[in-house]
Amino acid sequence: MSAAAKTGILVALLVALAVLASFAKRSDVYLLTLFCVYLMATFGLNLTVGYAGQMSLGQAAFFGIGAYIAAIALKAGVPFLIVLPIAALACFIVGLVLGFPALRVQHHYLAFATLGFNVLVYLVMRNEEKITGGTFGISGIPRPTSVDGPLPFFYFTFASLIVLALLLWWLLRSPWGRAFAALRDNPIRAESLGVNITAYTLLAFAIGAACAGVGGVYYAMLVEFIEPGPFHFSTSLMMLLAVIVGGSGRFFGPVVGTIIIILLPELLRSTNVSWLKFMQTWYLAVFGVAVVALMIWLPGGILSIGDRFKSKGAPR
Repeated sequence: MSAAAKTGILVALLVALAVLASFAKRSDVYLLTLFCVYLMATFGLNLTVGYAGQMSLGQAAFFGIGAYIAAIALKAGVPFLIVLPIAALACFIVGLVLGFPALRVQHHYLAFATLGFNVLVYLVMRNEEKITGGTFGISGIPRPTSVDGPLPFFYFTFASLIVLALLLWWLLRSPWGRAFAALRDNPIRAESLGVNITAYTLLAFAIGAACAGVGGVYYAMLVEFIEPGPFHFSTSLMMLLAVIVGGSGRFFGPVVGTIIIILLPELLRSTNVSWLKFMQTWYLAVFGVAVVALMIWLPGGILSIGDRFKSKGAPR
């Protein structure tokens, strides 16, 4: 299929989603907006894990940092157009600092380091009540007045997601993106070709963290109340699962994975098909078994199906 045809299909799907949202119920619009918010964070995690090859279990911490910065600043009357770059820059800087352990440890050691960071941030959010409100949280988070409504806010978030995706698309097709891929595939060979391992490892963490921070800003405005629970390390595991299930290192992998992780459980729970009524009770068990089976048969993610067919059809 040509690039023009793929682009046409993608545009048609985006337009279809926008039109579908205008006919959806309020709860469905909320769910679609939540999907867009989480996809911002998983896009960033895919850059860190899928393209730079650095295992991270701390994405929810950056998600929470962005959300709390937005909550505190928006309630203080700071305009959204100032809050968004502040949150992204703050997460970018923290990502740079966290990236330094990646220079000394790799793979599961790095995963434990980022997991520890996530636990630390979670404890700060829960215990520093004077700043974060602790378990009582922060309520009454305002939205920009021009998008104060479920459907307008969805379109606002959806458009922001498209802009973020285009920026990442450009980045991954630039020399930086090729350097990230070289770093993932063979760091020693990449270094011999002149790739600055230190700089690109730090950059991968920082950009991935900034994407999560941007998602956190939109999450805070979506729910209009935040507390530490959504930023537990289990959320980091969920985001990592979305990247792996969809296809790590594939641009649209997080899209497919986030659909499965965010939308699929809700669809199973709310199904009205008579012979699927048991899903309303057992939907989480069915979902878990489906994910395990998927990882056994498609360890490269759903988007690796085409590669498997190509490998079977190729001559030996």
